[in-house]
Amino acid sequence: MVFEYDYLVIGSGIAGMSYALKVAATGRVALICKTQLEEANTYYAQGGVASVTNLAVDNFDKHIEDTMIAGDWLSDRSAVEKVVREAPSQIRQLIDWGVNFDKKENGDFDLHREGGHSEFRILHHADNTGAEIQESLIRAVKSHPNIDVMENRFAVEIITQHHLGKIVTRRTPDITCYGAYVLNPETSKVDTFLAKITVMATGGIGQVYTTTTNPPVATGDGIAMVYRAKGTVQDMEFIQFHPTALFHPGDRPSFLITEAMRGYGGVLRTLDGKEFMQKYDKRLSLAPRDIVARAIDNEMKMRGEDHVFLDVTHKDAEETKKHFPNIYAKCLSLGIDITKDYIPVAPAAHYLCGGIKVDLNGESSIKRLYAIGECSCTGLHGGNRLASNSLIEAVVYADAAARHSREAISHYSWRTDVPEWNDEGTQHNEEMVLITQSAREVNQIMSTYVGIVRSNLRLDRAWNRLDILYEETEKLFKQSKASKEICELRNLINVGYLIMRQAKERHESRGLHYSIDYPPEKKQFK
Repeated sequence: MVFEYDYLVIGSGIAGMSYALKVAATGRVALICKTQLEEANTYYAQGGVASVTNLAVDNFDKHIEDTMIAGDWLSDRSAVEKVVREAPSQIRQLIDWGVNFDKKENGDFDLHREGGHSEFRILHHADNTGAEIQESLIRAVKSHPNIDVMENRFAVEIITQHHLGKIVTRRTPDITCYGAYVLNPETSKVDTFLAKITVMATGGIGQVYTTTTNPPVATGDGIAMVYRAKGTVQDMEFIQFHPTALFHPGDRPSFLITEAMRGYGGVLRTLDGKEFMQKYDKRLSLAPRDIVARAIDNEMKMRGEDHVFLDVTHKDAEETKKHFPNIYAKCLSLGIDITKDYIPVAPAAHYLCGGIKVDLNGESSIKRLYAIGECSCTGLHGGNRLASNSLIEAVVYADAAARHSREAISHYSWRTDVPEWNDEGTQHNEEMVLITQSAREVNQIMSTYVGIVRSNLRLDRAWNRLDILYEETEKLFKQSKASKEICELRNLINVGYLIMRQAKERHESRGLHYSIDYPPEKKQFK
């Protein structure tokens, strides 16, 4: 089937839904959701949203400086200033959409402080801020008459001149997006969605790794699609590992122990009860995430242990339960009373600081294609995201993209000569066990060789092993009708290549020598 919409939004987290709400008054919107609306990284965000609100002690310059420091001065300052200065107005917008941030008895926001922040500036809703935001936006989206929500749909490819028979390379100056091919698993057919403007809001890549706080949908789909379409992708090597995921082997995703708990006074300890962060940073447990994650990783390796502890037993028990009700309940279900017992934690893949390169309007290198949220690289995060900067980045750039695309859309029309998806000669895939096992192998390869610490030899081994999976997967994709599982596997492998190649480029730019000869680009993305 062929559908025509003014705006096609792929992804249903805070970025995708807030963009849809901001443009819906000017045209019809299709909101493509991979599973259900609730299943997004946004829903799992515990900590909160960073914004300067207490002007008596805080200001924009402090928030900007904290962000630049956390990002190892690799952040784009213009992007940092944009997000920080526009944050308060977007907080008001979230509140208008029904988001309820916790307040004190006097009516002021009950602000938290997290690692890398010099002041208390994190707005939150207990320890499930993301769920509060997601549920509020879902209510607003579902009630808007111009937004068609399409759940259980899977975007396979974005449509460009390539599908019209034109040879497209990374040097092609006018690559243009005309919509996307979208799989409907109920019919096993790939529908054609034509759009005047397409927005990628597909979230992160956590499922590339064995241990992650990301939900199952986070397979890097949007990033892989844009790169295959010859769009620009940047800073993929900057994967943020959250220092404190609950250590409970077998959990996928890993349950997040919010950074706000360290801001609350939580102390990291080794299994023998000793503090250790004083060896790594003067900010102790409130150092930025990359420093804390590396410190924990080092302690675990030196001691041959698989986790450390986070201790809040010295805090008032009732206050702990009040501030962290969901963490308290989750741990208690596993026999851990956090008011009396240490919490076992270990780092887990958490957030992608890079992604689809965009400008200050959220525009990608491909015309009529925007990218917002975690799948985009705005330049805000640099080498390491400052805690709670992601949700506010998503709404600020959704607003920028909405304003820009509302003005531009009158110049665009639908490309009606786009062919429908061609699955002639393909057959239903009956080798699901191979796809499942290949996905596990990708996880193991990336976790073992391309994790918190990387080396020449590890990257070499990872690349060679991923090559084998790449060839097998491309063969399956060509022989089979498009399926969610085979497309996800293909995307995971593409993302793995991107992380490794851009890690190599980053190290070479800093004067480090990589002796391994990486395969050419055409081998990675046919």
